[in-house]
Amino acid sequence: MLQITNLHASVGDTEILKGLSLTINAGEIHAIMGPNGAGKSTLSYVLSGKPGYEVTAGSATFNGQDLLALAPHERAAAGLFLGFQYPVEIPGVSNVQFLREALNAQRKGRGEEPLSGGAFLKIARAQADAMGMDMEMLKRAVNVGFSGGEKKRNEMVQMGIIDPALAILDETDSGLDIDALRIVGEGINRIMRKPDKAVLLITHYQRLLDYVQPDFVHILADGRIVKTGGPELAHELEREGYKELVA
Repeated sequence: MLQITNLHASVGDTEILKGLSLTINAGEIHAIMGPNGAGKSTLSYVLSGKPGYEVTAGSATFNGQDLLALAPHERAAAGLFLGFQYPVEIPGVSNVQFLREALNAQRKGRGEEPLSGGAFLKIARAQADAMGMDMEMLKRAVNVGFSGGEKKRNEMVQMGIIDPALAILDETDSGLDIDALRIVGEGINRIMRKPDKAVLLITHYQRLLDYVQPDFVHILADGRIVKTGGPELAHELEREGYKELVA
């Protein structure tokens, strides 16, 4: 599904990704862990097409397409979803309005008919119920006045409505208490643990991986993947930290 080969990327004059290679197949969940400044968020931004991140070498293909040649909205329409570490607030725009426009824009990009208001609300209500969110919250401005946990749960509702093929989740566990962590973890499994989908989960801590068992855990350091293992690698990091493993 996703094939990254020798990827180099810079912000301004600073090279951050320095030859990163990674393959993610459909049906797999991959976790990336690493020290601060290793390039984890940069990887997510490069794959999603955030401006200001320049790819200087290497390639990334997504379901056979040259991902790096696509505009951000084209990557979204192709099935890529980015979950933010710090979801943004959008005053004056309701969740329902935002999500319906986003979903129908992607459907249009794929040559599909837009959903009617009634059909969309049926999907939105089902996803909100699954995440324990009241529909009234979806009528509020996007993330405005939401707690950290509510923002992350709202993002899971967004992911459920958009229904992507590949979800890149950048520190989704950041700011979550124990109950919210479980709910978000269950949401990831419900939406994305399917044979035709895949997840790239960026995290600092093993705790989310108790709920979302990855197939592979990668350690990212100094812009490249330096070690790959199974879920036990995350437990090893919890015990020993990055210093010895990165060395």
